[in-house]
Amino acid sequence: MSDQRQPQASSLEQILAPALQERQQAHLYRRRRTLHSAQGVQVQVDGVSLTSFCSNDYLGLANHPAIVSAFKKAADEYGVGSGASHLVCGHSAEHHALEEELAAFMGRDRALLFSTGYMANLGTIGALVGKGDAIFEDKLNHASLLDGGLLSGARFQRFLHNDLTDLEKKLSRSDSDRKLIVVDGVFSMDGDLAPMPELAALAQAHNAWLMMDDAHGFGCLGKSGAGTAEHFGLDQSQLPIVMGTLGKGAGSFGAFVAGSEVLIETLIQQARPYIYTTAMPPAVAAATRASLKVIQQEAWRRDHLNQLIGQFRDGARQLGLQLMESPTAIQPVVFGDAATTLSVSEQLQARGFWVGAIRPPTVPRGTSRLRITLSAAHTAEQVAGLLSALEDIVKALPDERGLSDS
Repeated sequence: MSDQRQPQASSLEQILAPALQERQQAHLYRRRRTLHSAQGVQVQVDGVSLTSFCSNDYLGLANHPAIVSAFKKAADEYGVGSGASHLVCGHSAEHHALEEELAAFMGRDRALLFSTGYMANLGTIGALVGKGDAIFEDKLNHASLLDGGLLSGARFQRFLHNDLTDLEKKLSRSDSDRKLIVVDGVFSMDGDLAPMPELAALAQAHNAWLMMDDAHGFGCLGKSGAGTAEHFGLDQSQLPIVMGTLGKGAGSFGAFVAGSEVLIETLIQQARPYIYTTAMPPAVAAATRASLKVIQQEAWRRDHLNQLIGQFRDGARQLGLQLMESPTAIQPVVFGDAATTLSVSEQLQARGFWVGAIRPPTVPRGTSRLRITLSAAHTAEQVAGLLSALEDIVKALPDERGLSDS
């Protein structure tokens, strides 16, 4: 009888640990930091006081007294949890009022709340297209949009970033009855805007639907803060599907999709992440209702934010830093090399500034960057301080910095 030894099964740790080690060696390891204070410009991070330039709290509303007060009042009335999904017994009066107010704010027939932006994107795309349909997405779209397209079962095609010619070629070759074009309004890692009017015209010319993720434009762009659609003056017929998140410019939590009556009813019936997810706490919806009022009443926040954006860009250019074409609160400074980017971030922290180092796979290899985000809560003095620190750090970098991620 032959001695046949069975192969020994490797443990979970044995299989996964080498990949983690490789990530660390390539300066691509992600680490969580622990806040010991409210979200804001000045934060306590792991026991250290830092000036934050990495939050998406673009209007400085996450700890606004009126919004916090609305949250506390609603928590006293409705409690902490919502109890169930919207379609079971979790749809409160606060949720319903917020949806109506969001629809009016966005100039759309209706709005539908989701618990997160990721769920909103997965749910919306999956409800609108499937096998036999076609979806076209910008190569730099947020991961949730790309995942939604891949999971939908539709023929998934990516076009070059903001390249209308490339998109039109792909649209012209499609014979699908349902064609969905999906883009970010403001791209989360580059900070630039999609050419929405041209995309709207292209969609109409090819009988396609247009969906925009406005996570980073909502609250910040447009005269009243209604985002990229308002910035470009696009109505519901031109831009039929708008997704917005509430945890960035609005300073609270959750997301919504706004559009026609038929669109929203379709999502209620078919968007699985909506149907099978517990509703956000009513107190969060109440806080967001208060936030919407602040967004509309305090236009000075957008004005001040734009002034800071101009100040930073002017100063960064004078330092010879590599900026991207971003007119928004997202101001990437590209170093290219992952190790250099991480080093600059760590040196900034030593000087009291918290700035995120964005590296592959979040961004393409060779484009590692500091993702500097500005807030209406920042002062001109704080921006000047960040620029001064960057000047000192960059002067000490070797000339070959930023060539590759290899």
